[in-house]
Amino acid sequence: MAKILIVEDDLHVANTVKDWLLFEKHLVEQVTTGTDALEMMRAYEYDLIILDISLPKMSGLEVCREYRNHGGKNLILMLTGRGSVEEKETGLDAGADDYLTKPFHLKELSARVRALLRRPSNLNSDFLKAGTLVLDTAKHTVCQDGVLIHLPRMEFALLEFLMRHQDQIFNAATLLERVWTSDSEKSAETIRTTVKKLRQKIDQEGVPSLIKNVHGVGYKLSSSD
Repeated sequence: MAKILIVEDDLHVANTVKDWLLFEKHLVEQVTTGTDALEMMRAYEYDLIILDISLPKMSGLEVCREYRNHGGKNLILMLTGRGSVEEKETGLDAGADDYLTKPFHLKELSARVRALLRRPSNLNSDFLKAGTLVLDTAKHTVCQDGVLIHLPRMEFALLEFLMRHQDQIFNAATLLERVWTSDSEKSAETIRTTVKKLRQKIDQEGVPSLIKNVHGVGYKLSSSD
């Protein structure tokens, strides 16, 4: 599961892509202008940005250049309506990580997204393990000692994030930014409630909880005592 921003002013294309990515269990946000995109990209962390090259107010190329020039590191998949080598070269030179020419098949989009998210810098793997807990991102399943555990969408998303960053401490504000979408109703209590529900499902009797509460700092997931 990845947190993805779609920047596309063609609402038919944007909604089709959004529905497809939601079906594939990703967290998705959507904007329609270049200026809104740049504002979102600066304010929030995303695993991937799908950025159309032709946008109102500010082109995708301008957005990409501005974002990279100010140190933005998130992955960018650029969409282009023209398949010329020159336009693709311009997009890559502006800082895009990959490009996709319209019209495209949704399965090709999925393949490009998976390929980008597999890059080592993005800490991506289909299987995540912590002790006897195994999370399979491809099948969207969690097992404890081989027993399947059902997790609602946001509990799964939080667990996946913590398992990808084991032994790293995150405060509530960071977790809300990295895991929840910007339009969600959320607060520090949201984190406490979600962590409590996760512990009830994944903790084992007589074994320390995988999710540690570091007093006054935040939360981390660790399989060591």
